[in-house]
Amino acid sequence: MRPHYTWQLRARTLELGLRTLLMGVLNVTPDSFSDGGRFFEPRAATEHGLALLDEGADILDIGGESTRPGARTVSGQPAVPAEEELRRVMPVIEELLRQRPQTIVSIDTYKAQVARAAVEAGAEIANDVSGLRWDTEMAPTLAALECGVVLMHMRGRPAEWRTLPPLTDPIGLVSRELRRGAEAAVMAGIARKRVVLDPGFGFGKSFDENYPLLSHFDALQELRYPLLAGVSRKSFIGRTLASNGEDAPPQERLYGSLAAMTAAILKGAHIVRVHDVKAAAQAAKIADAIARTP
Repeated sequence: MRPHYTWQLRARTLELGLRTLLMGVLNVTPDSFSDGGRFFEPRAATEHGLALLDEGADILDIGGESTRPGARTVSGQPAVPAEEELRRVMPVIEELLRQRPQTIVSIDTYKAQVARAAVEAGAEIANDVSGLRWDTEMAPTLAALECGVVLMHMRGRPAEWRTLPPLTDPIGLVSRELRRGAEAAVMAGIARKRVVLDPGFGFGKSFDENYPLLSHFDALQELRYPLLAGVSRKSFIGRTLASNGEDAPPQERLYGSLAAMTAAILKGAHIVRVHDVKAAAQAAKIADAIARTP
């Protein structure tokens, strides 16, 4: 049974657990693994964001730096400086909120400077793939902003993923490290009611390690935080759907993504991060109906 939570954002609350919430992905980048920079220009990004809302997205997760496998995110020398990231995302955030003031915007960033500007412009959530670890100012900044926070688990950095040692107990490691990250966030002044945890499918986990994480996703409920699952178009799905020795490309992973997303919902995910909102909304309704059945 999926537990219910009230997620406190900056200016409103979301009820989690009554139904699965959809976080639509909006990459304002030239090099995203999933959409190849299709929405890099502000007008294209804004139009896509509006389309995701019309398809049923509850939250828009807007990011200006790709953290795809191999991306250079070296400490102190990010691939995309904060100023450039702000140049990419701020016009999109501002225009979306101008046209749809009730939109719940999440800023996908690990930089405190970007998070602060986005939240002050109206974003309600900061989604940090580093779990507050890459920018020492991130935790105190988010504590002061009093916004919603997503803490994601990641092993190493994208450029290191192919050389990481294999995991013998993926769910055990992720659970322990998410617990430590959440405790550190609370100690830094971020209220527990503002925190959602994400196990980080694909982020420093090999192809085979993602399936135990998905299969035992319900074990993360023991952490007693709301849970987010981002499996959409991930590489482990492409590998499983490989044909003639070639992984399925991101644009051909829809059905596999929906299957993995449904599994995550049935294992207790409160929020799913998706690229294909319309299809995900229909699948989530069925998964929710199953989950509600005694």
